[in-house]
Formats: sequence, C-alpha cells, structure tokens
Amino acid sequence: MFDQKIICFSDTHFVEHGETIIGIDPVARFERGLNHALATHPDADRVMIVGDLTHHGRPAQFERLKAALAGVDLPLHLTLGNHDRRDAFRTVFGGAGFAQEVVDLGGLNLVLLDTLDGPPYPDGHHAGRLCAERLAWLEDQLSRSAKPVILALHHPPFDVGFPGMDAIKLLNAGDLAQILDRAGNVIHIISGHVHRTISGQWLGIPYAIFKSPAHQMPMLMEGTKSSSSTDEPGAYGIICTKGTDITIHTEDFDIAGAATDDAHSS
Repeated sequence: MFDQKIICFSDTHFVEHGETIIGIDPVARFERGLNHALATHPDADRVMIVGDLTHHGRPAQFERLKAALAGVDLPLHLTLGNHDRRDAFRTVFGGAGFAQEVVDLGGLNLVLLDTLDGPPYPDGHHAGRLCAERLAWLEDQLSRSAKPVILALHHPPFDVGFPGMDAIKLLNAGDLAQILDRAGNVIHIISGHVHRTISGQWLGIPYAIFKSPAHQMPMLMEGTKSSSSTDEPGAYGIICTKGTDITIHTEDFDIAGAATDDAHSS
C-alpha cells in the first residue's frame, strides 16, 4: 500500500536505572511503545527518533537506549534534542559530528537535522540553534535533492501557541526559512520537543509534531512555563509515503483497547 512506513518517536527521555520523571519510567514506556509499534506495524521500514533521546545526555542513558533498540531489525535514524549531549551520543552510538543524514524514501528524501545548540551547553538552555555549518549542510543537501523532501528536526521553527515552549523553539528560524524558501522542495516538517500532538503549516509547509512516549505537555496556552508535565498516554507517530504523497498518524499506545478488532462500522 505504501512505499515507506516510518515509526517515529520523539522525546524518549531515557534515564538511568531507578530514575523516573514525574513518577513515570520513560524507559519502560518507550519499550512498551516500541513493542506495540513493531507488533502492530510488522511492515514498517524504519524507526526514527527525533531528539531528546535522553533526559540528561549521560553516556549511561544512551547505553540504555542502545540496549532498548538492540532487537530492532530495521534501519534506525536518530537525531538530537536539547536534553542530549553530542559527545556522549557519539561515544555510545559511534560516528562523528552532527547527528544528521539524508534517507532515500523512494519518491521522497528524508533529511534529519541536528538542532542541539552547543557545545557549550549552558544550564537551563533548551532552545535550538543551527550553526553556520549545519545551515550550509542543509542548503547543500536540499540543492542536491531531485525529489521533494521531508525535513525532520527536534525543535519546531514555528510558534505553537504555548508561550513557554515558543520561547525555546529553534532560535534562528529565520535562517532556516530563507534556506527553505530558496530550495522550494521541502513539503513536510516533522518535529518533537513540545510533547503534544500538533499539526499546522509554516511558510505554507505542513508540519506534524509528535507526543512523547513518556510525559506530555499540558495544554498551557497562557503563562511562560516550559517544564510542566502531565501523565497522559504515551504515543508515537507513523509516517507513510507513497510516491510524493504523505500520510501521518499518531498512536496513543497507552490507551486501553488501543489495538481492537472490527467493532467499528461506518
């Protein structure tokens, strides 16, 4: 039915053994979500995680994520968010430089972009930024692409209506906007960071933001807090492509009865 089906997680926030976030074990939640995704979508082509892989960016946390992904027999695509640390990620997962790549999806290309601002990493700084090197890399990749592009990055470059989160979005979104305008071939944007399911468009480009499999952002459209969390069902995204067409679903796997049979009729 589809050329590609991508299981997409964001904001997995792995912690060390015995640690929790607002009483939630994010590792157990992710493992439950991953198992649900692989069982429900055995035809998936790849798994992508768009940043905040860990909660503190420590090597032990990346090691736990690596162990959780060890049984996944699919291509894995990981990029970084504000809670991660690039040196620790590379120590555990290998490679060098920024966590970004281009993936051929058949009728489309997927470009993962690393928006982690740093090093250095000032305490309490959670906004994203693209340095000159990453901006140049993105412009080069887009100029080379003969196909339409899905752009995946952790930090949204647009406001979502939560003042606290909008203050820590991608800070130099204007630089990104100029590149996208010149390229003209990005047809969808995927991001995380906000811990809510949100869709819309920016610069005429549709976007989708996925919830976390762990803790979620309350519906706070007033105030300036960016650290509020609530224990709502965990979720992951499903990105389906056919030629240049894109269909996006979200699955709240922690809702009782999420996997049901044919009781529904239309």
